[in-house]
Amino acid sequence: MIPVLRVLSDGTARKRRDLITEVQDRVGLSAEQRSILLNSGQPKVENRVGWALSDLTTATAIQRPARATFEITELGRALLRDHPEGLDRNILATVDAYAAHQRTKAAEVPTAVATATEAVAEAPESMLSPEEQIEAGIELIHGDVGNNLIERLQASDPAFFEQAVVDLLLKMGYGGAEQRGKRIGGTGDGGVDGVIDQDPLGLDKVYIQAKRYADGNNIGRETVQAFVGALQGVGASKGVFITTSTFTAHAVGYANNVPSRVILIDGARLADLMIKYRVGVQVKESYDVVELDEDFFE
Repeated sequence: MIPVLRVLSDGTARKRRDLITEVQDRVGLSAEQRSILLNSGQPKVENRVGWALSDLTTATAIQRPARATFEITELGRALLRDHPEGLDRNILATVDAYAAHQRTKAAEVPTAVATATEAVAEAPESMLSPEEQIEAGIELIHGDVGNNLIERLQASDPAFFEQAVVDLLLKMGYGGAEQRGKRIGGTGDGGVDGVIDQDPLGLDKVYIQAKRYADGNNIGRETVQAFVGALQGVGASKGVFITTSTFTAHAVGYANNVPSRVILIDGARLADLMIKYRVGVQVKESYDVVELDEDFFE
């Protein structure tokens, strides 16, 4: 909010798009920082400036002299003068207009939701935009679900785990529209647990190794090396090694330097991929987040 007020402090009204660009220039964001996206695909900086404009407008620190145009008010100048190092919603809550708006909003939602909203506002994450708070909450939920996924996979029998990783790679798009993939684990599997055909004739194959190991029982170089040997034994050049534990640094270094293309997926990444591609999980709730269409008003 402070960078927004500083840009507007020269008294010149600015269009929303121009203001966002000037704020980025003012704080010296790099091209890499400007390119950071939220999970929704919206640039994070645009999201944060947008919510700063919303909060400052609610507090009457800035006003709209025309559609999608903003200028600073005397209150905004006072806030900039009194809080040059930072301005958050707790400070805005001391402004009558903002406090009244918050009371009205709280009265319009169920008590339980209002209590949760108040708890979030008082938390350290209150400096995040609402979308970022939502994403942070989803990440916490996914982290818990991911832990449960790995625990269930570690407790499953080897055949189930092998089929689960085949199902995952098929859901990720490997195997084509015909979903050409199968588990081949068991006695005499030749050191591979599954195979996926990348073309209808099976000329290009991806072989899979699946190790259902407990936490702390890490996959070492020797095990990965054995898998690479198994790939050579079937004349393959591509392999995916998946485990519920992790890989040692020596194993990772070896996989990165062998001629065969071997991808290592540890337990953490396995859980993320299963959640992303909905393998072993199901959607519990869906929410739509809307925003004002500034183009509509211009």
